[in-house]
Amino acid sequence: MRHFSIEKPDIGLCEDIQKKIDHLNKPKGSLGTLEELAMQLCLIQNTMTPKLCHPCHFLFGADHGIERENVSVSPREITWQQMINFTRGGGGVNMFCRQYGFDLKIVDVGVDYDLSKVPGIINRKIALGTNNFLYGPAMTEEQMEQAIAVGVEMVDKAIAEGSNIVCMGEMGIANTSPSSVWMSLFENVPLEECVGAGAGLDNEGIRHKYDVLKRSVDKYTSLAPIDDTVEYAIRYFGGFEMVAAIGAMLRAAERKITIMVDGFIMSACALAAIRLYPAAFDYMIFGHKGDEGGHARMLQLMGAKPLLALGLRLGEGTGALCSYGIIESAVRMVREMNNFDNAHITKYF
Repeated sequence: MRHFSIEKPDIGLCEDIQKKIDHLNKPKGSLGTLEELAMQLCLIQNTMTPKLCHPCHFLFGADHGIERENVSVSPREITWQQMINFTRGGGGVNMFCRQYGFDLKIVDVGVDYDLSKVPGIINRKIALGTNNFLYGPAMTEEQMEQAIAVGVEMVDKAIAEGSNIVCMGEMGIANTSPSSVWMSLFENVPLEECVGAGAGLDNEGIRHKYDVLKRSVDKYTSLAPIDDTVEYAIRYFGGFEMVAAIGAMLRAAERKITIMVDGFIMSACALAAIRLYPAAFDYMIFGHKGDEGGHARMLQLMGAKPLLALGLRLGEGTGALCSYGIIESAVRMVREMNNFDNAHITKYF
């Protein structure tokens, strides 16, 4: 797998940043999470005056072989139908990108449908969906490298266009299945505690989904090499859109820009990225705790503090996008708020 050179943000300015935040005309610590965010953004950008430039959202789409096992209430064709809908501005992701001024990039990494002639979709199709991981690896090493490269390419293009903050979303029916498996494998959590309803399975459907995933993990365990690696688990279970998101996260961290992380599926991708390169965590802002079973625990195990808990489970990156206003407020606080001296207010602590 491609090597990334990811360094933790330089903490040399940490003391000065904290002094600046504490000296703003407010009670010390009174803006809570905004102060924590401001510190993180200052460290990422290595400046006392951070700014947000050209926010960009990548919507990666692909299909999953495991969908053939009826682990999702939604049929496979929803993936390509929604991808076309996104180009017409009709999706939830479109609404939030318009609201917060994000440049939306819609990328076909492996949708099981010919979208090559659809205006507005970037064609980076690797295959017509992954293989069914109930019977073996979802993708080859070469396909995994291709997916990683797509994420890298998108981040590099966004930065070339002036972006210093990126967000990832996904469209791929059944992608809560690999997310659940990754959570179980990477955090050593019993699989049954990681499997949820996805797009709306009933209790019987959840039991069936668990049975399929359990058999898949058993097969994986029998095939895994002695020196089993995170990379192998990623390509065995992952979707092309998920691996592209991992590539984007790692490249963004490598180039020292902020990463906004969405709900269960993108958090699973973040978890995989962190298992590969722990320093990537410091560049991530977790936007939303979703309603999918296991997400709250996944975030807790990563030590991630989500900004919102709105009961969303749409995917597409919508929860993260909703958190952008909070991130912007943190930047405005540290850039625009007056301090005690300039405001001629007695500093009382």
